[in-house]
Amino acid sequence: APLATGPRQNNSIFYEIRTYDIKPSKMKEFVEMVNKYLHLRTAHSELVGFWSAELGAMNKVVHIWKYDNFTHRTAVRNAVANDKDWQGKFISPVLPLIEKQNNEVAYLVPWCQFGKPPKEGGIYEWVTFQMKPGGPALWGKSFQAAINAHVSTGYTKLIGVFHTEYGLLNTVHVIWWNESADHRAAGRHSAHEDARVVAAVRDSVRFLESQQNVLLIPLQCSPLK
Repeated sequence: APLATGPRQNNSIFYEIRTYDIKPSKMKEFVEMVNKYLHLRTAHSELVGFWSAELGAMNKVVHIWKYDNFTHRTAVRNAVANDKDWQGKFISPVLPLIEKQNNEVAYLVPWCQFGKPPKEGGIYEWVTFQMKPGGPALWGKSFQAAINAHVSTGYTKLIGVFHTEYGLLNTVHVIWWNESADHRAAGRHSAHEDARVVAAVRDSVRFLESQQNVLLIPLQCSPLK
């Protein structure tokens, strides 16, 4: 399509990324409700991960849902809307706890397979890059080189790289896993002294408009922990 953001995985699978801002006094209650009742929602479609923000944002949660195609999502949304348990036990009591909701549709970039952490108990870094207009045809190779340069240092585990199809275009979300925030800090310090990383990042930032980093903690119900 002429307005598509660029190449993507050679299938129709996409990911819906949802971010919710929770009322500050209601965050604990919201998390408890999610952990208690999310199984009602996952009965309808696959949840990839569910996290709360620890650093870089406050009173925010991020969750990712996987769909085979848009027809699949429509069917799931219809089923969820008619699920009396889900609507009554979760949606009705939770809606007053939420201040703002946002969703995006994103695809894995063609050169990235969705990964898993080597073990449970670590932390996730969610990095959002707003790239210059033009899509991966403009900045894709340089961005890939910068990501791979960080991967090559071995201090962090790449989970996934997504680019948006609906939402703010030319947005790329990168999910990293680290054993701890201190391990991540030490690794980044070493990476910034690596000539390969410095050169790759310097080339990629030519296309960068803004960047935001958020440290995420997985909820008890999250498949990715």
